[in-house]
Amino acid sequence: MTWVESLRKTIDYIEDQLPAAVSVDEAAKAAHFSSAHLQKGFAVLTGMSIGEYIRRRRLTLAAEELTKGSAKVIEVAMKYGYETPESFSKAFRKQHGISPKEARNPGARLACYNPLKIHVTLKGEKAMKYRIEERESFTAVGIHKEFSVVNNSHSNEIPKLWGEVNENGTSDQLFRLNNGKIDGVLGICLDKGNEKIDYWVATEYNGATPEEYEEITIPASKWAVFEVHGPMPDAMQNAWEQIFSEWFPSSAYEHAGTADFEKYTQDDPFSKDLYSEVWIPVK
Repeated sequence: MTWVESLRKTIDYIEDQLPAAVSVDEAAKAAHFSSAHLQKGFAVLTGMSIGEYIRRRRLTLAAEELTKGSAKVIEVAMKYGYETPESFSKAFRKQHGISPKEARNPGARLACYNPLKIHVTLKGEKAMKYRIEERESFTAVGIHKEFSVVNNSHSNEIPKLWGEVNENGTSDQLFRLNNGKIDGVLGICLDKGNEKIDYWVATEYNGATPEEYEEITIPASKWAVFEVHGPMPDAMQNAWEQIFSEWFPSSAYEHAGTADFEKYTQDDPFSKDLYSEVWIPVK
């Protein structure tokens, strides 16, 4: 199944479930993707998280029901997943700019979001440099932290983790420990299900795991390894956008569902000549 087909299945699944609560993990299963991979790709392509899209759609349908019917506000609130009229009114006003009661007034202006439609646009004017590489399983050592992917919150929290490891010397020590084939420090993203990921700052290492670190085994895989050129964070963000918007839709490869990672060097992160990589397990 291609990335575009999987994204369509995700949107169809969400629409089929509304107005009931929609599980991102179940949507990912319907699309045959890991939750973390789906969340990342969705956010890159649409500029919002899956959770935000679901919220917008539910409040759109709630507004339509209020304007067309005679249901009480509390009934509509409960139907669309809000435990109290107050929480519903707060969310409703944030999206529509008016209260649920005001939505019944003739001529009330509402901010409605229609179901997303997938349109494939021919791009590719900028070359993507990548290679396909097969590797046996390998071990990395480092530190890790669990993050929620709800509302794309991990996108704000992971940079904070990098700030901590750069400030306290952990990243420098990992660079010194590195003795594997991949020369650098890795940002490893592992899907844990239940809308959570385990994010590692680690390095490939052969030997006894140092006391201050833990180890993770990266399974044998075929990898699509993308070159990233330019300063952080823009170059890495642009690379992911190009991978999801151009490479996956036009490629015969699919994400294998295991951990993917970014490789960083010790060079100046703000240099226009900085070289990094994105490693994605594919099948």
